[in-house]
Amino acid sequence: MDTLKVLKERLDQVQDRIESSSFLESQGLGNEIGFWIFDYPAEHEIEVREHLLHITERLNKRNYNFLNLNVFEVITSLLDSRKLFDKACKRELEAGSEKLLQSLKGPLSQDKIVKYIVDAYQPQNYDFVILSGIGSTWPLVRSHELLSALQDVMGRTPLVLFYPGTYSGFDLHPFGLIKSKNYYRAFKLVP
Repeated sequence: MDTLKVLKERLDQVQDRIESSSFLESQGLGNEIGFWIFDYPAEHEIEVREHLLHITERLNKRNYNFLNLNVFEVITSLLDSRKLFDKACKRELEAGSEKLLQSLKGPLSQDKIVKYIVDAYQPQNYDFVILSGIGSTWPLVRSHELLSALQDVMGRTPLVLFYPGTYSGFDLHPFGLIKSKNYYRAFKLVP
């Protein structure tokens, strides 16, 4: 079956799922945190971004109090706030991506990213949070580590991650290509 057609059918269900009481109130989850994942083939990133724009416009028109965070923009802002962004760009040009990755491990630890998110955006004060842009941050940001760190600060606020890759219900596989042992327990937003 055509993967784009299947994806569009799944995307058409996202808004209804987000607006459902089971999502908004984390109902029926049996004390589990209301973290949801919408996985999709990475080659359809542009279609997902465009659809997400339409969804957020409609949610805004319906006066939902939600936070829409692009993780790439968050880490760029974090680096810029610490006056590290220009240095990081220069470092990559001079030393390459591997050296840049090594030098950013400290400033971009998951705990520091989450602290920045909490301080700058206060996600716990919203009805729900939408995270996207995670593919643009790999391998600097690992989804399972970021979600685990966010669990401690989100309280009962539901979160949905738009994930370019596959989610088995237990493991996240970046871009659907990379085998990784990164157990994370969340719910699939649209199976």
